[in-house]
Amino acid sequence: MAKQLNLLSTGQVITTALHTEMQQSYLEYAMSVIVGRALPDVRDGLKPVHRRILYAMHELGLTPDRPYRKCARVVGDVLGKYHPHGDQAVYDALVRLVQEFSSRYPLLSGHGNFGSVDNDPPAAMRYTETRLAPISHEGMLAEIGDETVEFVGNFDNSQQEPTVLPAELPFLLLNGCSGIAVGMATNIPPHNLGELVDGLIALIDQPDLSDEKLWELIPGPDFPTGGEIVGNFGIREAYTSGKGGIVLRGVAKLEEIVPSKGSKRRTAIIITELPYQVNKSGWIEKVADLVNQGRLQGISDLRDESDREGMRVVIELKRDANPQEVLQNLYHQTALQTNFGAILLALVDGQPRQLSLRQMLQEFLRFREQTLNRRYSYELGKAESRLHIVSGLLKALSQLDQVIEILRQAADGSRAKISLCTRLDLTEEQADAILSMPLRRLTSLEQRNLQQEFEQLSRQISLLQILLSDRRELLKTLKKDLRSLKRKYNDPRRTQILSVSNQDLAKNKVAEIAQQNLPSALPVEEVVLEFSYRGYVRRLQPSAKKSKSENPLYDHDFMIRTHLTTTDQELLVITSGGKVYPVTVGDIPPTTGRSPRGTPLITMLSSTAQGVQESLVSRLILSENLEAKQMVLLTKAGRIKRLSLAEFTNLTRRGITILKLKEDDELLFTQLTTDKDNLILASSGGRLLKFAADDQQLPVMGRTALGLQAFRLLKHQQMVGCVTEAGNDNLLLVTEEGYAKRLPVSHLKPAERGNLGTQALKFASKTDNLAGMVQSITSGEVALVTNKERVMRIPVETVPILGRDSQGQSILDLNRDERIVSVMEVEM
Repeated sequence: MAKQLNLLSTGQVITTALHTEMQQSYLEYAMSVIVGRALPDVRDGLKPVHRRILYAMHELGLTPDRPYRKCARVVGDVLGKYHPHGDQAVYDALVRLVQEFSSRYPLLSGHGNFGSVDNDPPAAMRYTETRLAPISHEGMLAEIGDETVEFVGNFDNSQQEPTVLPAELPFLLLNGCSGIAVGMATNIPPHNLGELVDGLIALIDQPDLSDEKLWELIPGPDFPTGGEIVGNFGIREAYTSGKGGIVLRGVAKLEEIVPSKGSKRRTAIIITELPYQVNKSGWIEKVADLVNQGRLQGISDLRDESDREGMRVVIELKRDANPQEVLQNLYHQTALQTNFGAILLALVDGQPRQLSLRQMLQEFLRFREQTLNRRYSYELGKAESRLHIVSGLLKALSQLDQVIEILRQAADGSRAKISLCTRLDLTEEQADAILSMPLRRLTSLEQRNLQQEFEQLSRQISLLQILLSDRRELLKTLKKDLRSLKRKYNDPRRTQILSVSNQDLAKNKVAEIAQQNLPSALPVEEVVLEFSYRGYVRRLQPSAKKSKSENPLYDHDFMIRTHLTTTDQELLVITSGGKVYPVTVGDIPPTTGRSPRGTPLITMLSSTAQGVQESLVSRLILSENLEAKQMVLLTKAGRIKRLSLAEFTNLTRRGITILKLKEDDELLFTQLTTDKDNLILASSGGRLLKFAADDQQLPVMGRTALGLQAFRLLKHQQMVGCVTEAGNDNLLLVTEEGYAKRLPVSHLKPAERGNLGTQALKFASKTDNLAGMVQSITSGEVALVTNKERVMRIPVETVPILGRDSQGQSILDLNRDERIVSVMEVEM
C-alpha cells in the first residue's frame, strides 16, 4: 500500500477563507469574460474572436481580388492558431460579419446561404465560402505589416497575433456592437460612414467643437435595415451620457389595392422596412396571432410579398376600418415600433468604460494618430537603411577602379570587406552590399537607377521627417485618408430621423402618413396666419379674421405679423442662431376656442431647434419670384450679409444654417430687399447709418459666409434696428428710459457701409440708450416691452416729429429699475 503524502507538515497547503477565494476567482473570471470575449475594443471596434477571424483570413491571403475559400478552412485556422473555443461559436461570429442585415458595412464577403432577415439559419460551414470585404481589407488590415500595432503570443506561444488591428475608420460606431459580459453589457448602434468621417474631420479642425455642431454632422444611428427613428430625444441622451433609449419604427405607407376581380378597392398598410434586428416572419406570426385573438381589429388579410427587390408585407384592411387606428395598434402591440437601448460601453486601455459619442471619436483619433506615428517611424527606418546601402553602392561605383583593385588583391571575402571599410570609409553593411552586388549593376543604366533611387529615398525621408515632427501635417494626412475612404465606401443614409414633438408621437406620425399617402387627402385651402410677439401662431379661416376691437389680446402679448396663404405653402422660421427651419402651413393646427392664443411655433420645428435656447427672429412665406429680392441678415455685433432667396428652397426638417456666427453673437434682424433699396441701421448709442444694399456696398454671399462689418460699434454697444427706406416716411426712435421721437428719413445722408453713422438722438441721461427703431405709420401703433415683461401700446401719431439734435419726448412713466428692451410694430 502506497504511503500517504503528508502535505500539511511540509507547508504546501495555504489556508484561505472560502469567501476570499471565491471573490478572487470570480473577479478573475469576470475580467477574462469582459476583456477576452464580450466587449469590443474602442480602437478597432472588434471583439477578440472577430479580430482573430480577420487576421487569420489576412494570413490566408483571402483578399477581395482572390477566389472565395470555404468557411470551414477559415474556422479551422482560427481554432488551430488563435481561438481555442468551439467551432460553432467561431462560425456564428463569421456569419454575422457577412450578413448585410446585421452589419451596416459587412467586413466579410460571402458566397452561399448566410441566413436571412426571416431568421433562417445559415448553411453549414462546409458549404459556404468567404473572403475579406474591400472595406475591411483596406480600412482594417492594409497597415498590419508596417509595425503599426503590438503583437503577442497566442495560447501556446506558437504564433503571434495582433492585440488590435490598425483600423483607419471607427468601426465600433460604423457597425455597432452588442455583448453581455459579467455585470455589464454593451449595445452600440451602427452609423453612416460619411457622417462619421465628417464628424471626425470637424473634431480634428475644431477640438472644442460644440455638441450641437457635432450632432448636426452625426444626427443619429443608421441601421442596415433602414426604418425610422422617432425623435432625437434618446439619441441626444445616448450621445451625451453613453446610455439612452432610441425609439425605432418600421416604414409603413398606405395604398389602395383591388383584392380580386369585381371587388371594390380597399386600403392596405404596406410595410417596406422593419426595425433593426426584428425577425420578419416572427413579426408576421405575431400580427396573425393578435388578429385571431381579437386584439387587433380591422385587418382582413395578411401576406408577405417580399422578394429580391426588397421587403413588402401587405396588411389588407376591412372596408370600415380606420387605417390610423390600425397602424397605431401595430406600433403599440407589435415590434413594428421597438426601443433600442443604446449603451456605449467599450474597452479603453483594457478597462471597460461608458463613453459619449465625442469620447468615442476622440479615442479613435488618438489611436489613429499613434498608428500613423508608428507606421511613419517604421517607413523612415526602412528608408534610411536603404539610403545607407544605396549611398555605399554609389560611392563604390564612383571609385570602381579602386574597388576592383581591392577585390583582386584580397585573399578572401573577409579581407576584401575589411579593405573596403578602411580604404573607402564604408560601413560593414555597405561593404556587404558591394560584395554581393552582381556585375550587371556596373552598367550605366543601373547606375542611373541607383541615383534615381537615392534621390527618391531622400525625398521620402524628408517627407516622413516632416510628418513625424509636425503634428499639423500628420493630421492633414489623417484627414486625407479619411476623405479617400469616404469617397470609396460612403452610401446614402438608410434610417430616417423623424423630427416630432414630445406629445403623442404615434398619433402625429400616423396623421402624417395618412396625409401623404391616402388619395382622399385634404384639399388645399386658403388660411390666415397670425404671429404673436411671444412666439405663438394662429391659423384662422379668412372669414374668421376678427377686427382689433373684436380680438382681445393678452396684456403680455400682441400680434406682430399676418400672412394670407394656403395650406400647401411652406413657412420659413429663422432663429437667432442663424438657422432656418421649414414648417408646412397645413401642419399648423387650426385655432379653436379652446386655444385662442394658438400654438407655440417652436413646437412645430424639428427637435434640433427645440433643444437649443434660441429665439425666433422672423417668419416669412416666400413668393414665387425668388430672383427679385434678397434677404439681409444683421447680427447683434454689427455683422451683415445679403443672401439669395434661392438658398431657402428644398429645405428638410433639419433646417439649414444661413449665417455663421462668432461666439457671443446672435442674429437679431432680417429684411427683404432689392439692390435698389437703402438700408438704415441703428445702434444702441443713438447713431443711424444709411447705405445702399447693392452689390458694391453689400455683395450677395453664400450660406456659410460670416458676413461683413456693417457698423463701427463703440464699446458696450449693439445693433437695435434695421429697416428698409420707404419713400419719405419717418423713423420712430425709442430709448430705454422712455423717450421717443419721430425722425424724417430725409435728415439722414447716404454713407458707406462700415462707418460710425450719424448721431440722430441726444439722451436725457448718460445711462440711457436707444432701445429700438421702427418705421412709423401715421395711423399705426407700436408696442413697448420692458424688462419687467410689461407691454404698453402707443399710437404713433402721439409721438412728435423732431430733428437729429432733439432728445425726444417722454412718452411713458417707468417704474424703478424698469427699462424698455423692445420696440415692435403692432399688426392692425
